[in-house]
Amino acid sequence: MNTVIIGIAGGTGSGKTTLANEIRTHFGGNIPVISHDSYYRAQDELSAEERVKINYDEPAAFETELLTEHLRRLKSGETVQIPQYDYTRHTRAPETEEIRPGSVIILEGILIFSDPDLLDLIDIKIYVDTEADIRILRRAKRDMAERGRSFDSITNQYLATVRKMHERYVEPTKWNADIIIPNGTNPVALDMICEKIEKLLAQE
Repeated sequence: MNTVIIGIAGGTGSGKTTLANEIRTHFGGNIPVISHDSYYRAQDELSAEERVKINYDEPAAFETELLTEHLRRLKSGETVQIPQYDYTRHTRAPETEEIRPGSVIILEGILIFSDPDLLDLIDIKIYVDTEADIRILRRAKRDMAERGRSFDSITNQYLATVRKMHERYVEPTKWNADIIIPNGTNPVALDMICEKIEKLLAQE
């Protein structure tokens, strides 16, 4: 089986998930989407107060070496169990998600283009480039609705770490991308991406 891994990077709230869902829909809706966020390191040894203070927007916050191993195993035809992250407790959940190998796998995350070993495994690299004010509004809406965060905590985290880490670690990685899409996606960009995926799959 020829497995094509599509990497979608970009700042928090840039529209990565929307684009991933559009690609998945184009290919029948049955392809896995793996989030780098699932690989946040476990923080079980820390208190709840200590976990809140962790900088979750720098490379050290992720167990990227485990993600890299899982992608290699998927490309080799193996099934993997990926971790799940509990954002309300700031540590990993006890459950895992089974991901089976397939012809197309989507990987999304803010820092997936910052690790050389991970970068080598990605066949198509897409960076979603969205303005900061739009991204923070989307992040605030998501974190309040899905993660039980207060507006003040979101604002404080953004000013303390998110904005600085984006400028230091995320923004420079867009030059590793094959395609840069402004403000999410559009039909022309989506068609080009899907056509490229189909060509890669045809090489099997």
